[in-house]
Amino acid sequence: MHERRANPLGRAATAGVSRATVGGLRLAVLDLEQTADFMIDVVYPRRRISRPLYLTSANGEVLSRCSTEPRTDRLFRTADLINADGQPLVTMSKLKLLEPLPERVATTDLFHIVARKAQAVGLTFYMFGADEAENEAAVANVRSLYPKLKIVGYSHGYLRGEALRSKVDEINALAPDYLWVALGVPYEQAFVEEFMPRLCNVGVIKTSGGLFNFLSGSRPRAPNWMQNVGLEWAWRVWLEPRRLLWRYLTTNPRALYLLFNRTRPSLTKRD
Repeated sequence: MHERRANPLGRAATAGVSRATVGGLRLAVLDLEQTADFMIDVVYPRRRISRPLYLTSANGEVLSRCSTEPRTDRLFRTADLINADGQPLVTMSKLKLLEPLPERVATTDLFHIVARKAQAVGLTFYMFGADEAENEAAVANVRSLYPKLKIVGYSHGYLRGEALRSKVDEINALAPDYLWVALGVPYEQAFVEEFMPRLCNVGVIKTSGGLFNFLSGSRPRAPNWMQNVGLEWAWRVWLEPRRLLWRYLTTNPRALYLLFNRTRPSLTKRD
């Protein structure tokens, strides 16, 4: 908990959000609509704090990795707010907690709610991540869906060294209200840690995983029934068995153990 206790700005900005410890991580007790409203409120009509508010998401794989990878654990615990992007986390919280997580806050769903609300009040987006083709296709589809949404810039995530530092400075100069960073775990969290000091003009940074793959249309989402019963991971394995089968075979059992043994109510809202 040292990282959050050393983060007075983030604690103050999220003081009204209840949290629960699920699988060892402290997660926001918010549904999709409440999360989107929170993201709007922290920047409109004016930004609450003088640095970006950092939001990330956790699922079973993240729980497992945080329990075995100290660096990943540290990167997640420095976030101002962590949402539950995994139905098993919601299900376990309902079994074990008096104040459970109300629903899964999938970034792919959250993006569209925030986009509609941001469009209505003139807030701005920057979309960073994925490869060049995926990034451009995602941006094109978002512009088609939300023609009045102000996307002030976009870039693929395959930048290194000086090119990356220059791009970060360019993003900061554009001062988007929302920076969506889609680099995958833990690279997007490491990006936030390294570059947040250079992004003081950004309102909210939201890590986004594979969001742009879904926005581009290159990867279909699981059927709703699989999402609702916590089997979206199986759908992803079916789509990409070589890349994901071993990952889920090794992380799912540990995640299940953590959900049963490290899920408990929080003592206070602000811990």
